Amino acid sequence: MKELFELFFTFAKIGFFTFGGGYAMLPMLSRIVAEDKKWANEEELLNFYAIAQCTPGLIAVNTATFIGAKQKGVAGAVFATLGLILPGVLIMTLIAAFLHNFGSSEIVRNAFSGIKIAACALVTVSAFKLARQSVTGIITGLIAASSFIGVAIFGISPVLIIPVVAVLGVGKAIISHRKGLS
Repeated sequence: MKELFELFFTFAKIGFFTFGGGYAMLPMLSRIVAEDKKWANEEELLNFYAIAQCTPGLIAVNTATFIGAKQKGVAGAVFATLGLILPGVLIMTLIAAFLHNFGSSEIVRNAFSGIKIAACALVTVSAFKLARQSVTGIITGLIAASSFIGVAIFGISPVLIIPVVAVLGVGKAIISHRKGLS
């Protein structure tokens, strides 16, 4: 039971201090989950993160669920997920209760401007970290660049990009495996 509460409180801390969603959460997850707690190594964490992007739901919630399940099965998944979402639910409830006064406050608008800048920086750090870990050669570099260009310039939906690059990644692995057998 102690481990379940540790999962809950660890993810509650992450949920409370992470602004900007799942992408902004990656640096904090990496430090706490991979470095401090040793619940997953960097590669496992990035794999959880990649799967979380492909499954329905929020990236942050899915990642917490996967890590909790790895640690303590279904109960771990539930405790980690509840820990992550509870701070947001409480904060949003408080904001909703005071919304009529909250939104017009100059201090609140300035605070949100600062939070948006910090979240943008965290997302950028996450993108560079994912790229460093994932782009391992010319082929993966081309896949990453074409995915970026497809989404950023041509407006292709990530929902279409993800299955295509998954197939390309599997194809690359099969080709690499066959070359190794020759």
